[in-house]
Amino acid sequence: MMIHKVFLFLLPVLLVCGLAFFSPSSIAQELPPHLKKTVMLNLPPGENNPRNSEGAFITLKNGNLLFIYTHFSGKSDSDNAPASLTARVSADAGETWSDQDREIVSNEGGENVMSVSLLRLLDGRIALFYLRKNSWQDCRPFLRFSSDEAETWTEPLECVQDEIGYYVLNNDRVMQQEDGTLLMPLALHSQRPNGTGINAGADIFCYISKDIGKTWQRQQQVANPDNVVLQEPGLVQLHCGTILMYIRANGGCQFYSFSQDNGKTWSPAEKSPLVAPLSPAVIKRIPKSDELLAIWNHDTSKRNPFSIAVLSSDAKTILAEKMLEFSQDNSHWFCYPALHFLDDGNFITAYCAGDRRIVGLNATRLSKSSVANVRAKD
Repeated sequence: MMIHKVFLFLLPVLLVCGLAFFSPSSIAQELPPHLKKTVMLNLPPGENNPRNSEGAFITLKNGNLLFIYTHFSGKSDSDNAPASLTARVSADAGETWSDQDREIVSNEGGENVMSVSLLRLLDGRIALFYLRKNSWQDCRPFLRFSSDEAETWTEPLECVQDEIGYYVLNNDRVMQQEDGTLLMPLALHSQRPNGTGINAGADIFCYISKDIGKTWQRQQQVANPDNVVLQEPGLVQLHCGTILMYIRANGGCQFYSFSQDNGKTWSPAEKSPLVAPLSPAVIKRIPKSDELLAIWNHDTSKRNPFSIAVLSSDAKTILAEKMLEFSQDNSHWFCYPALHFLDDGNFITAYCAGDRRIVGLNATRLSKSSVANVRAKD
């Protein structure tokens, strides 16, 4: 995950370059209606727990929902601070959640583990992807499997074996195709001089596995003709079979790239209709529909407001939009969403919803709503 301190460093640059900054009062007339939703769970920071952030969901075979997220410990809320992966469970479709964390992966990294993706594999197992962060020079995705519905997990597999570097795999990002092929979108960041950190812009590409995660092959890098900062890619398969890669960028919007050959080659990165700051999005296909559901920050400079919208089947038109979250005084920001559809037409989403005056990533919120509520004309 791209560190929030890099974002804060870039923000003055964005403003100087002419991206508009709107105060909450100046954008109020342009805001869409609020989404009708229910907040199901808040995970605020606490003693020896300065931050709870990005995660992912999966439905277990008994119908329970499992949410795994990054639980920081100690005093620091930095992306490099100690953290483990912990879980909460819901037995009633997200209405209520267990009140105690269960550790899934302890802090096996030199710095931490973070940024979860969960998949139900074709063979019935659960795949757990996460980042193991050792240093500014070594951050890579790892993979574990569970054959007993997340009670126990295998030893970790190293997904990137060809070279050590700073690879970012966002939460809720890995995609499985109908034949079981796994696609993992990655951003590889180069190093700043003297080991002082990473450069903001990254090389963007997919790793593909044809053997359920045992081996991975890097595919073609996404070209960047606009020379913008590209970070934190995600994937969704469109109704026609094309794979859309959506990419966090500093060009005033999310950027898109398309693959017609199952992730091997990609079109040059291009602007999308999703106006956005340098902040991540999530886009997924709506079940039993060709259309898509997107969550992102609909503003050019701030992680506020937080929009949710139905997109056309090609992801190029916003068909209906609501406001998932909005901080009137801009004291809070919202980012790093995860999205999970339920069988009854509802969906549940998790996202950071912290006080940006402290650190906007310190608290996570789980909300429940429906696609019908997003589409509603109110």
